[in-house]
Amino acid sequence: MLPEKILDRYRVTKGDGFKLKDYDPDDSGNVDFNKKDGEELLEVGVKRLSRLQQRLYAEGRWAVLMVLQGIDTAGKDGIIKHVLTGVNPQGVTVHSFKQPSHLELAHDFLWRAYRALPQRGHIGIFNRSYYEDVLVVRVHPDLLQNSNLPPELITKDIWKERYQDINNFEQHLSRNGTLPIKFFLNISRKEQRERLLARLEDPDKIWKFSAADVAERRLWDKYQQVYEDMIRSTATEHSPWYVVPCNKKWFARLVVAGVLSEHIKSLDPSFPKMSSEDAAEIDAAHKELLDEEK
Repeated sequence: MLPEKILDRYRVTKGDGFKLKDYDPDDSGNVDFNKKDGEELLEVGVKRLSRLQQRLYAEGRWAVLMVLQGIDTAGKDGIIKHVLTGVNPQGVTVHSFKQPSHLELAHDFLWRAYRALPQRGHIGIFNRSYYEDVLVVRVHPDLLQNSNLPPELITKDIWKERYQDINNFEQHLSRNGTLPIKFFLNISRKEQRERLLARLEDPDKIWKFSAADVAERRLWDKYQQVYEDMIRSTATEHSPWYVVPCNKKWFARLVVAGVLSEHIKSLDPSFPKMSSEDAAEIDAAHKELLDEEK
């Protein structure tokens, strides 16, 4: 796994002075290995994560909420596939946040997130999340106007208020046994172009392409501004952001796997201890099974 000092360079816990331009999407932590080495190291990391997840699931006290945010082609699906591939699926839930339904628009913007939170012992993955309501909705103001909010509540302070709501929500989660870990998947505009072209030119990937991806790409600078403001306004000690360099997919997956493992390790989950009565019952069952051979 990657050393903690490398993982910490991507961690943001205080937004004051945060600038997205200070984080290079091409960064690979100055590690002395290549893509093949990284993929082999990820296999080791996934095994470690699987062991930690077994303890988390067995103890059933903590939940982990993994939030993935990033522009189109940043690698959200790939990270879910490659980092969680060896984890017991019984203990993992994945929820993708699409365009809100009529039912969801009839509630506050955090309502659909509450409904999708992981239960204790589980890792919950939000592929996009409640942060869409301070990202895409901010870039496209018409979505806010059509959100069924009372007009008098749509003021110049609405984004500041939503950041406050999100910070309070995440503090509530951390105080009640759900650990939020947030990843911003940081890619360059040039890399996004290459990935979009790869989708168009590969028959097995073209299904992933949408003309809307190119339309959203025209708003690149605006999205970078709102991502920066989002991280600056919602990075806290109890709910940090990790700005993950994603131009190299293999390195991004190593970072996410390492961060996730370190956070679960910090919870120190353990297998339940047996009572003396349970131990006696197990001993009796063991003896009974052995006696069947006689």
